[in-house]
Amino acid sequence: MTPIRPSSKIIIIGSGVFGISTALWLARAGYEDVTVLDMQDTADTAYDPLSGIDSASADLNKIIRFSYGSEIEYQRLATEAAQIWEEWNREITATPADELPARLRGGDRKLWWNVGMLRMSSEPELGAFEITTLENMEREGIRESQFRTDDDADISRANEQGWAHKLDPCRRQQRLGTHKAVLDSTAGFVYAYKSCAWAQHLAKNAGVKMVLDPLRGKVVDITTQDNHPVAHTADGLERSADLIVVAGGGWTPSLVPEVQSLLETTAGSVATVKIPKDRSDLWEQFSSENQPVIAWGSWQDKEVYSLPRDENGVFKIGWRKTKWTNFEDVRGRRISVPKTAHVTEQKETRIPMDALNGIKEYIAVNFPELVSLGISSTKLCWYTDSIDNSFVVGLVPGRRGVAVCSGGSGHGFKFLPILGREVVKILEGGEQTVYGRMWQWRSSSEHERNGLEEGEQGPRVLSKQTMASEEDWKFMN
Repeated sequence: MTPIRPSSKIIIIGSGVFGISTALWLARAGYEDVTVLDMQDTADTAYDPLSGIDSASADLNKIIRFSYGSEIEYQRLATEAAQIWEEWNREITATPADELPARLRGGDRKLWWNVGMLRMSSEPELGAFEITTLENMEREGIRESQFRTDDDADISRANEQGWAHKLDPCRRQQRLGTHKAVLDSTAGFVYAYKSCAWAQHLAKNAGVKMVLDPLRGKVVDITTQDNHPVAHTADGLERSADLIVVAGGGWTPSLVPEVQSLLETTAGSVATVKIPKDRSDLWEQFSSENQPVIAWGSWQDKEVYSLPRDENGVFKIGWRKTKWTNFEDVRGRRISVPKTAHVTEQKETRIPMDALNGIKEYIAVNFPELVSLGISSTKLCWYTDSIDNSFVVGLVPGRRGVAVCSGGSGHGFKFLPILGREVVKILEGGEQTVYGRMWQWRSSSEHERNGLEEGEQGPRVLSKQTMASEEDWKFMN
C-alpha cells in the first residue's frame, strides 16, 4: 500500500473505542480527511445504552485495571493510559458546561473513578495469576499500590492510606471465615458511554467528520476499484478512500471475513440489580466511596465481576466464564455475529441460564443483602475475541488499503485515550514497534485458540443454550 499522507482520504468504520480513538489520534497527527462511519447515531444518543445503542463501547461502566500477570507491555500501556484518564477528568471539570457534550453537562462530570479493584479469590488461597501479577508489580516498582488481605504490612499500609474499608466489602472473613484477596489501589472504573462521548467530542474538535446514520453510515460491503478500497453503504452510495480501517467491534468479521482465523464475535453476560434510594443502608454500601470494583474467582472457574452502583442506583454484575457465539450466513460463510436488543434483525435481551446462575451465586455468596431485590435487567455484551486475547491491528493481507483494528477481547476499553496513538504508528508502517509486533496479523498452530477452534459445532453457540426468563431473575427462598 502507498504510505498514507496528511491529505490521504481515510475512512474508519465504527465509532466505538477502537474506531474513535484511531480517528482522534489520526487527526492529532495531522491527517486532514478522516471520516467515521457508523450505523448507530452515537452522537445524539451520546452512546447511552438506555437510548438504544448496541455495542460493547456503549455500556454503563467499564473496569480500568493495570494487573496483567506476565503481559508487561499491556500493563505499561494501561499505566500510561491512566495519566490521560486523569487529564480528561481535569479537562471536563474545567470546561464550561455549555461547551460540553449534552450528556456530560448533568450528573457526575467525571469519567474515571479511582475506587480500587479487589481481586477476590473464590478459594482458600490466592491463585497463581495473582502471585505472578504481584511479582511483576514488584519489578515495575508499583507493588506498594497493592494490598494483600493476608499480609499484615499491606493491611497496615492500607489503613494509613485510607483503603482499609475496601479490603473486605463483602464481610467474607466475618461471614465465611476466610478471605483471600488483593486490593489494587490504582484501579477503578470509567463511565463508558460518557467516555466515548467525550472522545468523540475531542475528535470532532480536531476535524474528524462523522456519518452516524442507519443508512448512510451502515457499511454493507468493502470492495476495490481502481486500486482503492471502496465502502458501500446501505443507502446505495460508494465511498472511495486511500485507507479503510475496519473497527466495527462485533461486526468486524462480517465485513472482513478473512479475519475468521484470527477473530470471533462473542458475547459476555451482564445483569443489574437496582438499588432503591430509600434503602439508605444499601445506597451507602454500594456507593463508589465504599465499594470497589470486584473480580471474583478469576482463573478459578467463577469469572464474575461487579462495579459500584451508578448515580441512578444501578449495580452491574458481569459473568465471563463462557463467551457465547451466534452463527449466521454472511455472504456464503457461517460467521458468529451479534444478536442484540435493538439493531440486529434477530433481537435478544436474555442471557443463558448458566450465566444467570453464576451471577446469582456471586450475589448469594458475597452480597446476600441483595437477594430480596432480585435481578433488574440482563443483556449480552458483544465484542470480538482474538486467538490469544491480544488485539489485531494492521493491513489485511491481499486487501489493498484495508486495515483491521479490533480484537478487544474484553479488555480494550481502558486504552481508549491512548490506543489510537499506537494504531497510527502501525498504519504509518510501524509494524515493528512493540505493539505493532504484538497486534500484527498472525496465525496459531495450537489446537486450542481461545475457543475459535470450536466453530458452530462447539458448546458455546447461543442457540444451544437455555435462556433465562424474567421469572428466573428471582432468588428461591
